[in-house]
Amino acid sequence: MNHPLRIWLNRTYAENAFFIGLLRENRDDVELEVHATHVDADSPVLRAADVSSLEPERLSPAAYVEFALDYCTRQGITLFLPRLHQQAVAARRADFAAVGTTVLSPPSAAIELFDDKATAYEKLAAAGLPVPPWWRVQDATELLDAVERIEADGGTPCLKPVTGAGGEGFRMLSRKPFSLSRLAGAPSWQVPLDDVVRALERDERERPVDWLVMPHLAGPEVSVDCLAGPDGRLRAAIGRSKEGRRRGFTLDPAYLEPTVLLVETFGLAYLTNVQFRHHKGVPMLLDINTRPSGGLHQLSRCGVNFPWAAMQLALGQEPTEITVRTLGEDYTLISTPYPALARQLPIPMPRFPAEAAAATAAAAVTGPAL
Repeated sequence: MNHPLRIWLNRTYAENAFFIGLLRENRDDVELEVHATHVDADSPVLRAADVSSLEPERLSPAAYVEFALDYCTRQGITLFLPRLHQQAVAARRADFAAVGTTVLSPPSAAIELFDDKATAYEKLAAAGLPVPPWWRVQDATELLDAVERIEADGGTPCLKPVTGAGGEGFRMLSRKPFSLSRLAGAPSWQVPLDDVVRALERDERERPVDWLVMPHLAGPEVSVDCLAGPDGRLRAAIGRSKEGRRRGFTLDPAYLEPTVLLVETFGLAYLTNVQFRHHKGVPMLLDINTRPSGGLHQLSRCGVNFPWAAMQLALGQEPTEITVRTLGEDYTLISTPYPALARQLPIPMPRFPAEAAAATAAAAVTGPAL
């Protein structure tokens, strides 16, 4: 009797409940057993999966890899799509292969590179790819110099951490002082430049910063979802445009041609995501995500199933039906209820000593991490 194909997604985004749904809709009619683990018992991915459990908290990357290896061994996982500690997992790819598990991620060196946005911009520019003007800033003097250069060119300065996911830490810098009008209406991403400078001068010794400062790039944002093989060769790519509430799809070469060069230059295997915005009307690379985007499932509106195609590539098969024949119509997004699991979930403890046990004991005393 053949066993089902066991696929594991670790501590991933809530929207990947729809990713799991697309795996089940595979046209090859392959029997699946999808595993999902998380620290949040109410994560929708736990309800979407066939086998769900809670992860031990507060493990170091190295300890987490040991937990993951043990989980794959005990559960007979064939395909592992890591989100949490992706680089540490990818660095141990051979160890996972030894227990029969294929890790679906780019090489660890590529993950490490694109985790540092400043170094990544240097490498991208050297490869002939379009990047916006940027400055790496670690003190108040460097910040003011970068802001003055951006303003002299007619731009609005913004900052974000050199490392970090999504919009974490993103702020737009304003010369206007704080006023009560800022407390009316919707919250703003803007912060007064003078306040940031004072905080830097006061706290930079105790809390050093490492920021990327650049002009704010105009929309629309175009997020290109990429499917590549373990050989780093791009198989398919589709752009999703975002402007206000409106969402749409694009195959414009202005976005796809740089994406092909990027993916194949840096070997971005399996499911990755490349984000563009515009500087003076020219598309610029903004972020490179070495994981599937949360909105990847939206490509199903174009008649393709990238999640299942990635699994096929990991199994040594060339996917079919990944060519877009008709782009889906524009659309908007709204929130909708999604069923939740009961909270009684097992915690699969790793069979290695000390750190995991200590972390779990600490979590029981202090409560879950925020």
